[in-house]
Amino acid sequence: MCPCGNDMQIRLRTVIYSGKVEIDNVPIYSCSACSRNEVFPEVKPDLTGLIGQLGTKPAKQTFLFNEWNEWADVLMEACMETKHPAPAEVSRLLTERVDALLDMYLLAQTLKDYAWKEEIRRRLSQISVKLPIT
Repeated sequence: MCPCGNDMQIRLRTVIYSGKVEIDNVPIYSCSACSRNEVFPEVKPDLTGLIGQLGTKPAKQTFLFNEWNEWADVLMEACMETKHPAPAEVSRLLTERVDALLDMYLLAQTLKDYAWKEEIRRRLSQISVKLPIT
C-alpha cells in the first residue's frame, strides 16, 4: 500500500547508479497514482551489496539483477507470461525454485562441494522470507 492510499504494483525496472551503471530487472513497488517507487524490501540488501561492490567511481556497465537475486529471477520468470502475474503464480514459482535449490543442495552435499553448498544456502536465504505479495 502506498502512503497516498493506492495499491502499489511490483514492476521490474532499471536502476541507474552513478549515472554509469545500469542494473536491470530490479523489483520495484510502483504507484501509478502518485508515481512513488520503492525497491522491493526483500531485494534491497542484495542491491545495496552490489552497489557497494561497484565503488564510488564505477566504470560504465550493465548488470542483470535477476542473476544476483532469486526474488528478481522468480519475478522475472513470472512476468514473462503476463505483465502482472497473480500472487498464486508467483507463490507456485517460488515453491518450485525452493525445491530445485534444495535438490541442488543435496547434490552439493553428496559431492562434498562446500563452496557450492554455501552459494545455494545464500540463494535459499534470499527467498526464505514470507511471501509479501499475497
